[in-house]
Amino acid sequence: MKLKTSREPERDPERLTAVRNAIGDEPEIFTDANGALARKEAPYWARRFHYEWDVRWLEEPVSSADLEGLRMLRDRGPERLDIAAGEYAFTSRDFVNLVEPPAVDCLQADVTRCGGITGVLEVAGLSATRHIDLSAHCAPALSAHAFCAVGRLRHLEYFHDHVRIEQLLFDGTLSPDGGALRPDPGRPGLGLEVKWADAEPYRVYGARPA
Repeated sequence: MKLKTSREPERDPERLTAVRNAIGDEPEIFTDANGALARKEAPYWARRFHYEWDVRWLEEPVSSADLEGLRMLRDRGPERLDIAAGEYAFTSRDFVNLVEPPAVDCLQADVTRCGGITGVLEVAGLSATRHIDLSAHCAPALSAHAFCAVGRLRHLEYFHDHVRIEQLLFDGTLSPDGGALRPDPGRPGLGLEVKWADAEPYRVYGARPA
């Protein structure tokens, strides 16, 4: 289970305690700071997250552009706390910067940002040669297809708000089966068809010319 943190750091202890109490000791807790922490305060929260609530994943503790800060946390943070970033990487160079030298324990890629399936395959090759796992960021209906070809796939992010929108607008979306999303080989392409009638109420019309 993953939750957003660090926008209001003073509230995180209460929120993390509530989550840990609700799910018990066995499930892993992931956190995502979305780059909200400064480099000097990130190590403090990384230690607290891990040692007080057994958090195993800290995503973008500092800005993904702060490669030095990410490397510092990866190298000096708790050994069992993975540092992750990459969801905002667009080009091959963006991903190379995250792994040479390593700034993350697990690389992320978003199929809607990194150049589609071709881009995912390029990143997959990079992660394989650097022996770094790759995590699929969001867009589960698309990611499930693209990341089937990734040898070092760690996991696929499954946000319920994204899924709700996908199910609202598309036919052929996927539901978890035993903790996995399995593409339907009987459907062409990405297996999705737009439900145009259901999408019509959300159509945005351009402004009329003056």
